[in-house]
Amino acid sequence: MHCAFSCFLAQTMPLWKLYQHLPVAVFVFAFGAIVGSFINVVIYRLPAGMSVISPPSRCPTCGARLSWRENLPILGWFLVRGRCAHCQVKVSPQYMIIELIMAMIFLGLYAAYYMAGPRVAWWGSVGGDWWYYNWVFRTSPAFIAHAFLLAALVAMTVIDARTFTIPIQIPLAVTLMAVVAYSLQALLGSVPRAMGLWPIPAADWQWFAVACGGMLGIGVSMLLLKLGVMRYSFADYDEHLKDGETLADYPHARREMGVELVFLLPCIIGLVAGFFVGARFPAGPPPVVLQALGGSIMGYLTGAGILWAVRILGTLAFGREAMGLGDPHLLGAVGATLGWVDPIFVFLLAPFFGLAWAFVSMGFGSVFRGARRALPFGPHLAVATLVVLMSRPAINWVQARYTPWLPQPRLVRSAPAISPATPRLTPKPAGDSADMVLIGPAGLDSGAVLE
Repeated sequence: MHCAFSCFLAQTMPLWKLYQHLPVAVFVFAFGAIVGSFINVVIYRLPAGMSVISPPSRCPTCGARLSWRENLPILGWFLVRGRCAHCQVKVSPQYMIIELIMAMIFLGLYAAYYMAGPRVAWWGSVGGDWWYYNWVFRTSPAFIAHAFLLAALVAMTVIDARTFTIPIQIPLAVTLMAVVAYSLQALLGSVPRAMGLWPIPAADWQWFAVACGGMLGIGVSMLLLKLGVMRYSFADYDEHLKDGETLADYPHARREMGVELVFLLPCIIGLVAGFFVGARFPAGPPPVVLQALGGSIMGYLTGAGILWAVRILGTLAFGREAMGLGDPHLLGAVGATLGWVDPIFVFLLAPFFGLAWAFVSMGFGSVFRGARRALPFGPHLAVATLVVLMSRPAINWVQARYTPWLPQPRLVRSAPAISPATPRLTPKPAGDSADMVLIGPAGLDSGAVLE
């Protein structure tokens, strides 16, 4: 493993350039460990209905507030030798493991996006030229959004595996982060070598209108929900739970799908209306911020829409809740961060990881009594997302070969307006002695260039 990593570094860059990455890589590793510490708080407190902000970190057994030594990511667990300094109760190594996992994930993401150059056969295409040539400071909003998504996937995986629920606050926070990050990222522009490139498919005027229409519909539904005009689906689910159960044999699943269809109706109307209204917009690209914003929102609507449709159709077909409501929001957050194409591949891959887990758990269950454990769909979606993210070269090949009609990630910047009094250069007709001539107001046209 060490030899493989050494070969990777040797292919990626010379040693002197590796040292240039070292300060940022150390910061990214440390920042990932800090985020992992916060993820531990989220995993423990959100399912219990507690605030993730207050009170400060404390021992769950004796309630003593933890010192800075005990709160130190990764190292803190070793410094206290896996025990609370006050009551001496054992501290689960899960805290240290998740902090280490998050630090490695952040560092791996940085290495794939910025350290692997275009000449590296596989890893150089995981991020692509846009990440590599713009580097970390110019692409920091998008990088934070991607890192935030991976951290949230770890939290949702652990919580879902334990409780068979996904706290809705997590995917909604990821979605909001992605929408804001891409809007800010569009304002930063790109270096000349990365002009026109963009990490997710952007939206033209028509699809921006579709995205706005869909989100407006969701806003209307949420307002009606708060006013009591609509009701929450599965509102009486807890009445069918027995003591100690996380899942109930709920008898009215088909009825509740009607409630969810009513909730989705304004969104569907907004999508259709946006499609036809957007067709009447003027030709040419919208401002780059709206392209980025529309691309992120369309990713959310696509990811959430795919799984919500499966949830409704599967429940109507089998009379049992096909999947939890958190799963559509999870895939929606993936779409908001990675664009509307990637959720399709995640959705297609996730069932295979579910089947693989079923076979593995059956094997362990036959050897170790009680080792077999069912997993909800959320962890499989999380693993599929990580595989899609790290398999970007294969995904690009599949798109180019089998789905060339799918849009490539591009951002189009409108050409600057030319004043009627400002002449410009244009090729002169053949036969003239000069190569270029000046064209006045009558020859002005509008156009667009890749950013």
